[in-house]
Amino acid sequence: MSNIMPLIRNETIKMVKKKRLYIIFIVLAVLVPMFTYAQMKSAENNRDKFGGDWRLELQQAITDNQNSLGSDRVPEEYKKYRTVYIQQMQYYLENDINPKEPGGVTFTREFMNNAVGLFIPLLIMAIASDLVSGERTTGTIKMLLTRPVKRWKVLLSKLITLIMFVSIIVVSAYIICYVISGAVFGYKGFGMPIFTGFKVVGTDVDMSAVHAVDQWLYMLMQAGLIWFVSVIVAMLAFMVSVLVRSTAASIVIMMAALIAGTILTSMAASWQSAKYLFMVNLELPDYLSGGLPPIEGMNLGFSLIVLSVWGIASLFVSFIVFTKRDILN
Repeated sequence: MSNIMPLIRNETIKMVKKKRLYIIFIVLAVLVPMFTYAQMKSAENNRDKFGGDWRLELQQAITDNQNSLGSDRVPEEYKKYRTVYIQQMQYYLENDINPKEPGGVTFTREFMNNAVGLFIPLLIMAIASDLVSGERTTGTIKMLLTRPVKRWKVLLSKLITLIMFVSIIVVSAYIICYVISGAVFGYKGFGMPIFTGFKVVGTDVDMSAVHAVDQWLYMLMQAGLIWFVSVIVAMLAFMVSVLVRSTAASIVIMMAALIAGTILTSMAASWQSAKYLFMVNLELPDYLSGGLPPIEGMNLGFSLIVLSVWGIASLFVSFIVFTKRDILN
């Protein structure tokens, strides 16, 4: 283990020198203010329309969704989502809790909830997809493998470094989002109650296990799930980076898989086998808020197992290929 530390240090230095790492932070620093501004304008419009009465605003949202259920132009899948949404919002209304209390904490929670399916995985992919293929393209992998160190240790050092930087990106996303949105909406809201424990059965919501937790605790659970998703995506991008020689091909493959997952999530309700695809299981925080799963029968435990299997399989393939294949030619 002692001789792997210099390798990790070496990989960390290489990662820090990569421009794309700083581009990720720049992307966050540019896009978050845009989303914050859009949210601010929406809040201003609703305040003008409902006079700052969140109960009136929530009741109107419930009524609008109830009216849309009778429309033939709304697809059946969307009607299921709206039916579940209506029941959950009625529960908030009956318990006199505003689910969208304005604040930097609430904005951060909702932003990260929406970002876990595609935005965060794309950021992770940007640093993971060239970890091995990039060195093969430049030829530096040959210099690395001629050193008296076992190949699996070289690959393990890259993996450990990748997970370290995945953690930094996830934490940075939370911090950047909170700091920027908090400047507009305020920094309070950690103690605001959030309901969790909604159990969706068909289109009915079982409220028997619903309980309120402080928003900081909810976000801690959310962050854990987002970190887990990010690590799995990183492992898969890592495997693709080992399998292909070209960095561009590695990025295109992962990007296509992630975007396909976003499309499948909204279209694959009747394709039962799709629930075993990793990209359909990425939105883990939805289980905390009680969202309708993409495919009936999916739950948090199922998605965690599916993602774990994908992650373990990708590591197995990565180490087998890297240690056995002739990479030097």
